[in-house]
Amino acid sequence: MTRGRPRDAQVDERVARIAADLILERGYAGLSFDEVAERAGVARTTLYRRWPTRDHLAVAVVARLQADDLIPDTGDIRRDLTDYLELIAAGLNRMRTAGNASAETAGTVGELVAAAARHEDIGRLTREMYAARNSIALGMIERARERGDLPPSTDPEVLFDQLAGALYYRVLITGAPVDRTYAERLVASALPD
Repeated sequence: MTRGRPRDAQVDERVARIAADLILERGYAGLSFDEVAERAGVARTTLYRRWPTRDHLAVAVVARLQADDLIPDTGDIRRDLTDYLELIAAGLNRMRTAGNASAETAGTVGELVAAAARHEDIGRLTREMYAARNSIALGMIERARERGDLPPSTDPEVLFDQLAGALYYRVLITGAPVDRTYAERLVASALPD
């Protein structure tokens, strides 16, 4: 026997859309339970039952904002990895500049990394979300190695960590933007001719 009413998917969708709009307009600092509840036409308790903290709501929203685009495995590992890194870069830039288009800081990306460190459950969910997404790139690298496009000694996890880690370092530490040109330079550096 369940207690209470079942969750309303329409409420979840409306709240997530409104919270996403607030994050994109104002950044992490602009995400307020009061304003989300008011705009969504629900009680604050409705939000707290679903997301116990602002961190939880923000991570849920960002997970929804992450591009679901699948990068096809064309057999050209350089192009495929560049395309995948460009997809990651677009998401990082969107969250870095959320609420401040001229931001030279980590912005919402930094807040979300901190939230994952503060809350064990958010950290676990974040790792699961990225593991699922990154399995695409890991599969591409493994298939390229099997085709002979990469040396047999290539470790897919290490190679991917080198590439994706550089994007996160650039956004979180240096505050520099990441784009396709930077993704191309990364791939060229990691996979020399």
